[in-house]
Amino acid sequence: MTPSHPKQFLRAVYDSALDAVGAASRLPAFLPQPPAKGRTLVIGAGKGAAAMAQVVEQHWQGELSGLVVTRYGHGADCRRIEVVEAAHPVPDEAGQAAARRILEMVAGLTENDLVICLITGGGSALLALPAPGITLAQKQAVNKALLKSGAAIGEMNCVRKHLSAIKGGRLALACAPARVVTLLISDVPGDDAATIASGPTLPDDSTCEQALAILKKYAIEVPENIAEHLRSGAGATPTAHDARFARNEHHIIAVAQDALEAAARTARAAGVTTHILSDGIEGEARDVALVHAALARQVHARGQPFERPCLLLSGGETTVTVRGTGRGGRNAEFLLALAVALDGHPDIYALACDTDGIDGSEDNAGALYGPDSLARAERQQIRPKSMLENNDGYGFFLALDDLIVSGPTRTNVNDFRAILIL
Repeated sequence: MTPSHPKQFLRAVYDSALDAVGAASRLPAFLPQPPAKGRTLVIGAGKGAAAMAQVVEQHWQGELSGLVVTRYGHGADCRRIEVVEAAHPVPDEAGQAAARRILEMVAGLTENDLVICLITGGGSALLALPAPGITLAQKQAVNKALLKSGAAIGEMNCVRKHLSAIKGGRLALACAPARVVTLLISDVPGDDAATIASGPTLPDDSTCEQALAILKKYAIEVPENIAEHLRSGAGATPTAHDARFARNEHHIIAVAQDALEAAARTARAAGVTTHILSDGIEGEARDVALVHAALARQVHARGQPFERPCLLLSGGETTVTVRGTGRGGRNAEFLLALAVALDGHPDIYALACDTDGIDGSEDNAGALYGPDSLARAERQQIRPKSMLENNDGYGFFLALDDLIVSGPTRTNVNDFRAILIL
């Protein structure tokens, strides 16, 4: 079956993906039993942390208090758990103050107490507490350089862990001897719990040497005090051999695959054959776009490896090496590169969005592409290749009125891409 309104169809598929990975639908089944005696404290960080805290409040029987930190504009109405908003993707003083308060809050807990830690993507920047001897300004500079470098999320978080006083398992140690149950929504390819938000409550097996190698790989220069912090081993993170992790547990409650499978169900219910390519695609956004474009063309022209009409879905986390001065996150970059590669192909439509509702640091989740996109741009004297070179995917789709502006979704399982081939 061919959708009569392809762009509306793609938007409906995306919306169903979001519904499937929200805290309201995923979290209640993973809540632990309240402690027989002792306190229950809720802490957490990430773009979806406030929404998760709200669900905990709605389903929790008994005493409850705590604090979570989320991105500006991503708050939720909580009565017993305090919500603090801070900056993302570059940390600010509000995030640093919240991290300090969380450490103070968990100090002095006993083995009878329960800590529920709510973690989603974005927590690395939001839970910002530099290691002793490192300033917030220095941490901000390293963050900015990593974001522009094209480093993968695992690489960025490796560096962040070893420059932090709270990430890489250190928060769990501060909670000891209380039991810590960590509930996570994964925004990382491969769904490694210790990588999500730099794993503040999970043991870490990465090393300072690896962090130094990543900085060298991307030619990121750091002040001497940071280099010495890593060379000396002062930034070492606790491993799973530490006995203080023994009573703790963690559960990943939502992943990119959940979103893709929900989207596939919606598409198939509408009569559209759907194929999930992968939930963990990484690489430069424009390179990933070239592969997707080549695959879409092969499907259309050859019926390989799938027959048309069909829908192709993929997730993961691409990167953008910033060379220009334009606006746009990795999904707008992907979609603009896809548009250039498809060159007005008459039977291919696409959507690319970030499931947190914010593509990079802009106000859009992503954008939509159709066969007429390049022709409409040409009528406005917009040059897509030039805009791609300037990393201005946002500007391109803004001019076409094809941005998707959903506002914060308060969840985050990373990139969502859908390509409809008629």
